[in-house]
Amino acid sequence: MRRIDKPVPGEYPEYSKIYMDLLEDDGKVLEHLWTNFIAIRDFVYSLPDEMLYYRYAAGKWTIKEILVHLIDDERIFAYRALRYARNDATPLHGFDQDMYAKHSDANNRGLDSIFEEYETVRKSTISLFKNLPDESFMRGGEGIDHDGSIINKRTVRGLAYHIAGHELRHFNIIKERYLIK
Repeated sequence: MRRIDKPVPGEYPEYSKIYMDLLEDDGKVLEHLWTNFIAIRDFVYSLPDEMLYYRYAAGKWTIKEILVHLIDDERIFAYRALRYARNDATPLHGFDQDMYAKHSDANNRGLDSIFEEYETVRKSTISLFKNLPDESFMRGGEGIDHDGSIINKRTVRGLAYHIAGHELRHFNIIKERYLIK
């Protein structure tokens, strides 16, 4: 599979460092995207059904809501990568992840339906990054904060690693905080 070098500071916002730190510097981010999807899918299917609706604290998402959040986030960040790869540097607005989760209806969906969508999005993401021109990975753009200010410079390769690291971060949170002892 295609090698994509790990981004360096300056290719992603400071808050994304927690995601970048979870990933190896081996250039195999596309392979990691696939194997991590399989790992999270197998792990979640091994959980008892009631665990999928558990909240470890008031206002926290259920596992189903986390899964749909991962799908939403991946779609949005892959779209940003496409825009920047095509040399469109138009600043892009962020999204309110809590509003998306609230309106996702994730808890009323079957796990099979969630993972069918997740797999479709993941295959699309891998295909996008696999087929981009080499020179596009260093292209980038900026985000627009809620107050209209420009923030968050990112490169295309920074976005690929964001998607992979963001997923791992949530997988770790599920394993650490959602398993009822």
